[in-house]
Amino acid sequence: MNKKTNEIIEVINNPSQETPLRIIPLGGLNEIGKNLTVFEYGDDIILVDCGLKFPDDDMLGIDIVIPDFTYLKRNASRVRGVFFTHGHEDHIGALPYLLREMNIPLYGTRFTLGLIQSKLKEYTDIKNVKFNILKPRDKAKVGPFTVELIRVNHSIPDAVALNIETPLGRIIHTGDFKVDYAPIDNQRIDLQKFAHLGNKGVLALLADSTNAERPGHTMSESKVGETFDKLFRSADSRIIMATFSSNIHRIQQMINAAHSNNRKVAISGRSMVNNVQVATELGYLKIPQNILIEIEDLHRYPDNEIVVVMTGSQGEPMSALTRIARSEHKSIKIQQGDMVIFSSTPIPGNEKSVKTVINSLFEKGAIVIYDAIEAVHVSGHACQEELKLIHSLVKPKYFMPVHGEYSHLKRHAALAEELGLSKEKIFFMNNGDCLEFRESGVTYGRPVETGVTMIDGLGTADVGNIVLRDRRILSEEGLIVIAITMNKSGVVLAGPDIVSRGFVYVRESEELMSIAKQVVEKTLSNCEKNNTKEWSSIKNAIKNDLNYYLYDKMRRKPMILPVIMEV
Repeated sequence: MNKKTNEIIEVINNPSQETPLRIIPLGGLNEIGKNLTVFEYGDDIILVDCGLKFPDDDMLGIDIVIPDFTYLKRNASRVRGVFFTHGHEDHIGALPYLLREMNIPLYGTRFTLGLIQSKLKEYTDIKNVKFNILKPRDKAKVGPFTVELIRVNHSIPDAVALNIETPLGRIIHTGDFKVDYAPIDNQRIDLQKFAHLGNKGVLALLADSTNAERPGHTMSESKVGETFDKLFRSADSRIIMATFSSNIHRIQQMINAAHSNNRKVAISGRSMVNNVQVATELGYLKIPQNILIEIEDLHRYPDNEIVVVMTGSQGEPMSALTRIARSEHKSIKIQQGDMVIFSSTPIPGNEKSVKTVINSLFEKGAIVIYDAIEAVHVSGHACQEELKLIHSLVKPKYFMPVHGEYSHLKRHAALAEELGLSKEKIFFMNNGDCLEFRESGVTYGRPVETGVTMIDGLGTADVGNIVLRDRRILSEEGLIVIAITMNKSGVVLAGPDIVSRGFVYVRESEELMSIAKQVVEKTLSNCEKNNTKEWSSIKNAIKNDLNYYLYDKMRRKPMILPVIMEV
């Protein structure tokens, strides 16, 4: 691949008078999720997607992770709009946090924008958002950019690729896609449009890399429906199915199977209820009359006439299925022989959580069906043969693999090379890198500031590395609080009293804690002799002396928190 350091030096030493077209990924590279790409020409910027991702295991207490918007906030007056490829959370989930920083128009298909509208109802501080609904093959002109939508298949309705016409050439961004010749909604990928654009000439292709390591073709979504029908016919118990709430095609097939097998359907989980409602109102989900029932009414029907569809396919701690596995759901308890279907595969990083839920369900007597047992899930992403097809139709001059972890991007780059594209024309990038196109050629530009913003509850910028470090220490080493009462002259009136949490069991470590108290008393005595009256200095002295003693005795470093009260 290209040598970035040399390229950057070349740009700095030989500035060009040409206006460059810049592509800057702020998320979605070397990771799954957090997709956000900047397209910049002159004084105008458009964005493609604005997603979130799930936290890593070491991000204790973090709910979601979103891109760092620093570069966008600095250039807010130049941002003309956001174009969405589809409505998955890893492509739309960070939007509310961006809209709190700037009010910009949104462009996308009807279902994608419908999901966004539903999401924004929870954010009452975000008002007057302009929604621009487009259909496949519609075009929108925004500054120097003309963006055309191209229909693709994915695991959600109304997914599109983007044809971005710029003053320097055509860029195609596939979004997430696969080639499904028998889609549930009969809306096939527009291969004709890809071929047409490829014949006209494509400057660069940015393509989904998630399944670049998998040979062959991705199985059609319709195959899952066949499996559902077989399982529903054979089951004489309740059926509980967990899947992504945005996978409307999957939910449609489940409803079809339930209807043909005379079963009622109950829906559980807030996101599942919301997405089903949006999809039904917009006509993307067809539900037969009288098939839906309330979750509270399950007891009114025989077990072999019930299907419950819910969230929790990723083992999320607060999801409906996880609460059922922990016997915490207020309406549903697992019964012997219940069939539980996991109609998904774990997102990388969620494998352990999913396996924990599966084991708990087995222990409670459920029959658990998942992808390793039956074809209850197919991917929404293109495998190698489909990627080859798009590359062959588009025939890009340059290529940049996107949407995937490092190994996915690397394999996709190698695949493009196997198809005849030279290494010099394949750009293997990281978040924050800048790719600059000029009439005279392509080079790497100066990287921009990038990173992650961790969301904890309703907070945004309040959680950083220092907070995570403290949480890690608390989880691994525990906490010791030293309470001392002093007067204004620095004389100790009461204490020190020591309270331990998560460090040692006090009753079994009385000698250790007694000596720890003596260490603190000695420290206070030394501070008094040295006329040390600054509370911050006294606290630091206590921390240092007690930390040294505890590490010497226990080889552990708990968080030490001195508290001085003045009377």
